Amino acid sequence: MPQIAQLPEIWSSQLFWLLIIFGLVYVVVGKTMLPKVMDTVGQRDSQIASDLAAAQAARDAADEQEAAWRARENANRAAAQGVVAEAKAKAASATETRLKTAQVSIDAMSAEAEARIEVARNEAAVEIETVAAEAAQDITARLAGVKVTKTAAAAAVKKAMAHG
Repeated sequence: MPQIAQLPEIWSSQLFWLLIIFGLVYVVVGKTMLPKVMDTVGQRDSQIASDLAAAQAARDAADEQEAAWRARENANRAAAQGVVAEAKAKAASATETRLKTAQVSIDAMSAEAEARIEVARNEAAVEIETVAAEAAQDITARLAGVKVTKTAAAAAVKKAMAHG
């Protein structure tokens, strides 16, 4: 093959041009492009670091605001519970006052009813004594044929009811 036979003759020239091209590529890429790329990477890294620091500062500020909000919320909740407790106390006091007033009224009505019952009981006892005295008079007149006066019959009924 003729290409292989020519290889020793052209090998040194190809090696020379290869070294020249690699040298140029090294100078162009290594000395001009690479520093620009590295600067861009450095700027990107510093931008990322500053963005992360800003995000952390924003997160810290948000956490502080949340803590302040929670403290206000807890204080408001405690104040609301105080207002509710105060309202409950006022309502309980008002209810207790109404209950006392109602109890006084009930006690008065109960005392009045007991007095009426006592009067009715006394009247009933007098009625019973009168009816019993009349019945005793009538019974003694029919059975024994003896007439008994109202006062004697009433005295006998009172004596019988006192023992009874």
